[in-house]
Amino acid sequence: MKNVIKKSIIYVISAFAFAVTLQSCSDFFDKNPLSEPSDGTFWKNENDAYLALVGCYNVGGDWRGQCFWSPDGVIYLDLMAGNGSEKESRPDGVTNGELNSSNWVTAAYYSQSYEKIARCNNFLAHIEEVEMDASKKAEFTGEIRTLRAYAYMNLALHFGGVPLSTKNLTLEEANTISRTPQDEVWEFAATELKAVADDLPWERSNSENGRITAGAALATLGRIQMIQKKWAEAAGTYKSIIDSEAHIIEQVPFVELFYSTNQFSKEFIFATQYAEDTYPHVFTVYVFPEKWGGWHQYSPYNEFVKDFLCIDGLPIDKSPLYDKDLPYENRDPRLLQTVMVDGYTTFRGDTYISYPGSGAPDDVSKYIQWSGYSIRKFMDPNMNANLYNSGNNFSLIRYAEVLLSYLECKLEAGDGIDQGLLDLTINPIRRRAGMPVVTETNPEELRKIVRRERRVELAFEGLRYYDVLRWGIIADELENRQFTGMKVATSPETNTTEYDVDPEGYIIYKKTNFKRGVNELWPIPLSEREINPNLTQNTGY
Repeated sequence: MKNVIKKSIIYVISAFAFAVTLQSCSDFFDKNPLSEPSDGTFWKNENDAYLALVGCYNVGGDWRGQCFWSPDGVIYLDLMAGNGSEKESRPDGVTNGELNSSNWVTAAYYSQSYEKIARCNNFLAHIEEVEMDASKKAEFTGEIRTLRAYAYMNLALHFGGVPLSTKNLTLEEANTISRTPQDEVWEFAATELKAVADDLPWERSNSENGRITAGAALATLGRIQMIQKKWAEAAGTYKSIIDSEAHIIEQVPFVELFYSTNQFSKEFIFATQYAEDTYPHVFTVYVFPEKWGGWHQYSPYNEFVKDFLCIDGLPIDKSPLYDKDLPYENRDPRLLQTVMVDGYTTFRGDTYISYPGSGAPDDVSKYIQWSGYSIRKFMDPNMNANLYNSGNNFSLIRYAEVLLSYLECKLEAGDGIDQGLLDLTINPIRRRAGMPVVTETNPEELRKIVRRERRVELAFEGLRYYDVLRWGIIADELENRQFTGMKVATSPETNTTEYDVDPEGYIIYKKTNFKRGVNELWPIPLSEREINPNLTQNTGY
């Protein structure tokens, strides 16, 4: 079981004086408090460097929210990309046609990324001063350069060109720095990741769980190469992870993979770290429905639900097993392990009920912002009664992503696809899910299969926005798209609820208004441009 007896760490970051409280869930984070040392007196020995290393990993376990490594920040990326919505409509402001440079959600991703980059730059500015073993110093440095590259990868994907800084900046420099073109930011990040991979170990002991490995660096590199459509290079990167044999597809029921009992699984390549009581997160209260003490904050769309195949491996529009009046039966088992469905999903011995007029805690008619569905993934029955005090880690990169990415890269590179490749990549994932294996080798058909598999297997793990952006289908998914919720009637004529429904009886829910040619990138925050006149704005904002 996970060791959660941890202490807090306070470390002041560089001339910006970021006071950062750190605790976490492995011995890696088990350090005594510091009394806010200055850079001039701190960087003396390996222990100092170790504490500073921990400081760069901090993800914010409180209510700060939107960043590219916190649970709610990651899940928002999936919601924004058409997998669902949120009760308070925060992600909707990015896709409803009203996104502007004052939007606090996108601004938070920007500012928290640069806070992390500042910590990393400060570490790298001082680590050479420390007398310590050279190989360990290289390992520490590799971890920090990977964290920084991860931040820059995401900033460039969502904002385009962004300020690229590799050193501590003076106030004047910070307020006059210009944007570096998007491709140059990615090239910098890729170069960093290639440079440090050999200095990082492939595996960590449980006591070092959460620290960057070679697999985490290379999987991040693979993402960048896929964004840039460098298919052959990306395939080579992912193959090196596969050949390392450091990771596996865990042979447990899919839903149990995300329980606390499996947090040391070798399937997880990179995950944010938390610890009950000392460094918890509140994400759990967002996910749990009201029946189980949560807020039912997130509502998947029915369009996402429809993408789950039938148990025969065919989509719902082709399978003879699909019954439009009983749409949740005979489906990929991951459906009910990912989404809570009225009358079908059970948890801790009780059935999830959301039907309008039921009077149940999660009755869809209680709030106009609910679809009737809830997220089942990440709900751990081992979680204690205090949903504000979760110590469960949150996955950022899983081995399943590596396998699917390798297959996609081979496909897009025009390499031959054979059964051996399918059995190496997508089929272990299918078998774990209890689904038929893939035998399709036609590139056009296989592309559809791989893209659908990524959506259902990696749902709510932050990959959907990344995928639809790089595939160029974000406008298709979100431009004036009408989304629906749970099924409440067999047709509009038989509808006896207060809801408007579509021809199949699904609740008419939300509509997006994505602006083609504008919303593919987020705006540079107004607050940043008011300080720095050299920051140009993206088109349309």
